[in-house]
Amino acid sequence: MVLKVRFYFMKAMLYPLVFLDHRWYMKLYNKVLKSTGMAINGTPRFVAFSVKFDDFNLITLGDRLVVSSNVIFLTHDYSYTTGLISLGESPLTDIGILGPITVGNNVFIGMNSIILPGSKIGNNVIVGAGSVIRGIIPDYSVISGNPAQLICDIKEHTIKLKKKEYVRRIDTK
Repeated sequence: MVLKVRFYFMKAMLYPLVFLDHRWYMKLYNKVLKSTGMAINGTPRFVAFSVKFDDFNLITLGDRLVVSSNVIFLTHDYSYTTGLISLGESPLTDIGILGPITVGNNVFIGMNSIILPGSKIGNNVIVGAGSVIRGIIPDYSVISGNPAQLICDIKEHTIKLKKKEYVRRIDTK
């Protein structure tokens, strides 16, 4: 509990930087995330301020990760209790199932996505906005939907985008 309170306090202190300089925001936010016990392999490029993390110790983030607004990393599931009751078993208390979440390198996660317990997202993956991720997502995938499904290979996706006339490059340096 103390760890979460400390995290949200430190996060709130960084809020103005989101608008002033996203590079400084991320430099400091990465330190805040590491201080929670979250495993970070490399340097995430951007994690939106509105992203929700459940259990920091069960989440691993990769290098060059981009996480858009309102994404939820959910490491717990209490549906097991509901299932037990439906079988006529009455546990004395709610029973939670915990599952780690691992996100690989060079991953983009679109707005409003939910990453469920036990999920593993590979390297070089694009997750479409509003997706619900469960299970293992292979490297070089573009996935989208609820539940998320394979749309195409990331290389195929990028080649298609290169051909679009309305796509323009934005340098963020």
